[in-house]
Parts: sequence; structure tokens; C-alpha cells
Amino acid sequence: MPSSHGTTEKDDRRHDDVKANHSPSPTIVQPDHRRDEKSEKDVKLHGGEGESAFPEDRKFEALERINHDWQHDPANPRNWSFWKKWRCAGIVSFYTFVSPVSSSMMAPALPQIADHYNITSVSLLNMTLTIFLLAYALGPLVLSPMSEIWGRRWVLHISNLFFLAFNLACAFAPNTNALIVFRFFAGLGGSAPITIGGGVIGDMFSESDRATAMAIFTLGPLIGPSVGPVAGGFIAETIGFKWIFIVIAIAAGLGALVGIPFLDESYAPVIQLRRARKWAKDKEGDHPDHDILLESHQNIYNVLWINLTRPIVLLCKSFICFILSLYMGIMYGFYYLMFATFPDVYTGTYGFSTGIAGLAYLGPGVGFALSTFYGAYVADGLYKRQIEKNGGVAKPEMRVPPLIIASFIVPIGLLWYGWAAQEKAQFIVPIIGAGVFSFGMMGTFLPIQLYLVDSFQYAASAIAAATVIRSLFGFVFPLFGEQMFNALGNGGGYSLLAGLAIVIGIPFPIWIYYCGEKIRAKSDLSR
Repeated sequence: MPSSHGTTEKDDRRHDDVKANHSPSPTIVQPDHRRDEKSEKDVKLHGGEGESAFPEDRKFEALERINHDWQHDPANPRNWSFWKKWRCAGIVSFYTFVSPVSSSMMAPALPQIADHYNITSVSLLNMTLTIFLLAYALGPLVLSPMSEIWGRRWVLHISNLFFLAFNLACAFAPNTNALIVFRFFAGLGGSAPITIGGGVIGDMFSESDRATAMAIFTLGPLIGPSVGPVAGGFIAETIGFKWIFIVIAIAAGLGALVGIPFLDESYAPVIQLRRARKWAKDKEGDHPDHDILLESHQNIYNVLWINLTRPIVLLCKSFICFILSLYMGIMYGFYYLMFATFPDVYTGTYGFSTGIAGLAYLGPGVGFALSTFYGAYVADGLYKRQIEKNGGVAKPEMRVPPLIIASFIVPIGLLWYGWAAQEKAQFIVPIIGAGVFSFGMMGTFLPIQLYLVDSFQYAASAIAAATVIRSLFGFVFPLFGEQMFNALGNGGGYSLLAGLAIVIGIPFPIWIYYCGEKIRAKSDLSR
């Protein structure tokens, strides 16, 4: 959930100078509600109280609270009413559900699309599906900083309308090239809620009470890619594949009808900035409460540039960030490679109709759902027990044991699915294998993201780096899958993938668990 403000050490020094030169007026100073570290543990936080999850956000929050008690301001989204918060969370969660559904909904209809557009190249056919993910890789680099300059609300709305328009264009694409281009632009619009949605949840709920909201929010990316093909298979079989895109556009339109009037701006710096500018316009001068905020938002191009380049810097300068992002990317590549080959396996090998073949995608969906319980109970339980053994002190490496466990499950699922399909076992057997793989894959994702947040000073940029690598692999892997499976068969092909998962996925998490703390201590990128 990217929420980096794009600050640098130079910016921080400038803010310190501004703070020193602007003494707060005694008529506006509010009581100091900040607590020391000891009392924070003893007192339950409410509403706007409590720090953000990302350390770069905390620096800005400290600056913004110097002259103004933002934690208890009614305009603070964390102090909104219960119903207002959940209304906005529901709208953003719906946006975030529709986009992942669109990413995979056309998968069962690939044979129909090949016939309609006379596509003979399997790689080109798979590109019509995965080009959406290339847009997922590029969109966050621009949309995330845009949301921090102009606010979350309208970036989400405009991106959703963009997503709607290009899905309609996909339905009436005249040729293959047009379909690929329209899918790419639809993916750009669809990447906004994936990029910004988590930030909206973080805006409204403090770290101590956001678990439920975040769990509901993550249901979209979790079940969307599995639910989409189920619906897409029956739509393609009954009324034609074009209606897949039309149905997605209708869903996006319903989201816009509800979202535009009822979704409020939640990004605190933008809310404060608008209030500061209004004060400056009405009173012909800067309010002392907001002078630091106004100063920090002078150069929007600098904010854009830092957000664009910092993920690349992290990948190049931190081997830990690179290897974990690489492993996440490989898992995502396997996932979309499996999705792209499902139609051949279940319509070709097992003779399913297009609609019934779509039901096979429920196997990964069940695996994802079970993996959420693994993350909530097993992984979280392991983390808390390690903290207790360490005298109550948490370390990022304590996130790694659940990752190690899940990394052993991934190759088991790949081998299970590949050889079951190769030997033409009863149809439920490869579906279960796909579910086992999906359980392991999702079991690796959450620990990796939590480790990146806990480890790096610019956590949002670390997450963005992992997202870019993940989406690129999801785009590329299905393009060569058919050639690999033709040469090796399903059993041999998935054995090769399982070997790759073992080489990358098992030794490096163990190495990070034992050596990660020493490596982080040597890096200026670490917290």
C-alpha cells in the first residue's frame, strides 16, 4: 500500500529550519496529547491517535503535529464516524475487487478469442491475458505519487472511469493488436485501487485497529482472480466472450455511481494542505499551523521523481529487497502461467465445456482462503511467540519462519498439479494440487510484505519495488509456457518450476532469518 511522501534528508533539514523560524502562536497551541513510549503501551489508542505503519509517514506526522493537534481534529479521517469510515472502506474494497476479477476473467475464453481473431501463436494469445499485468507493474509508479499530490479520491475515480472505458473498448476491439492495447490501458486504470486502496485503509484506521478493515480490503485481490474465471467461463459459453468485458464495465460503472458521491478524501496531508491554502487565500498569509506542510509540497516534480526512482534504488542497493522481490515475482509468474494453461488442461485433457472448465479456478481460490487463516493464526502466532522469547522486542526476521514453512509447500503443489495433469488423474486431483500451490504462494506473500515494511526506512517504496517485479513476472511467464510444456510435458514442466521454487525459495529465507539483521545494520536504507 504505497504511501511514501517522497522526502529526502535535504527535505528533513529544510523542515527543521522552517520549524525553528516559525514559533507557534500561544493562542493556537493545543494541549500536548502525545505520549511517551512507555505510556503508549499502557493506554489504548483511539481514532487519530497512534503512528502510521510506514516510518516515512511518521516523520511527516511529527512535523504536522508541531503546531496543531491533528490527532484530535474532527477533519482527521481517523476521527471520522464509524459509518463514514466503513462506507469509504466498502467503496474502495469494491474497486479493488473488480480490477483483479478483470485481470483473469477472460482466461477460460482464450480459445474463443483465438478463433475470433484468428490467433495462431500461443504466446500472442496469452499476451492478450497478461498484458494487463504489465500495466499493473507500471501504473503504481505514477499513480501512487499522484495520489499523494492531488489526493486519493479523484485518482481512484478517474482511474475507474478510465478502466470502464477501455474494457468497453476491449469488447469491440477490431483486431488482436487493438485488443492488446486496450487491455493494457484497462490495466493502467485497474492498477489504481490495488496501488492506493491499502493507503486509504491506512488513512482511516490507525495501526492498532486496522486489522479487520485490511482483511476485508484484501479479499478483492485474494478471491478476484479465482472468481473471475468462474463467471467468465459461463459468460463466454452462453452469450459470448465480448460480454466478459461488458460485464466488467457495468461493474465499474456501478462503482462510479456509488463512489463519486460517497467516497471522501482520506489522505491527511492533502486535507491539511487544502485547508492551509484556503486559509492563506482568505487571510492573506500562511497559518502557522501549516507553514511546514505548505513548504514541503512546493515541488511536485521532485515528489514524482523520488517515487519513480526510489524502488529501483532499493532493488539495486539492497540484496534482501531484490531476492525477496524476485521470489515473489517467480511465485506470481507461476500463478498466471498455471491460469493461462488451465483451459488446455481442462477442456483438452478432461473434455470440459468452457463454463465447467472455469470452475477449476475455484481450487486456487480455496487455497487462498485457507492461507488467510494460516496468516492470521499460524504466522501471527509464531511472530508473537518469538517476540515474547526476545523480551518483548520485535525484529523483522521474526516474520520469516512462516515464509520458510510456506516455501516448502509451493513445490509440493506444483509437482502435485503437474504430474496429476500429466497422468490424467481424476479431475479433482490436479485441482487440489493447484489449491495446495496457491496456499503456499499466498503463505509466502504476506511474510515478505511484512518483512519489507518492518525492515526498510522507505517501506512503501520497497513494497512498490516488489509489486513491479511481481507484475512483470506475471506478464512474462505465460508467454513461454506453451513451448516449455510442449517440450517437457506437464509433469516435466512443473518439475522444472518446482526446482526453481526450491533453489530460490528455500535457502534464501533461511539465510535471511539468520543473517538478515547483520546485513540490515550495514545498509543506510534500513530502519
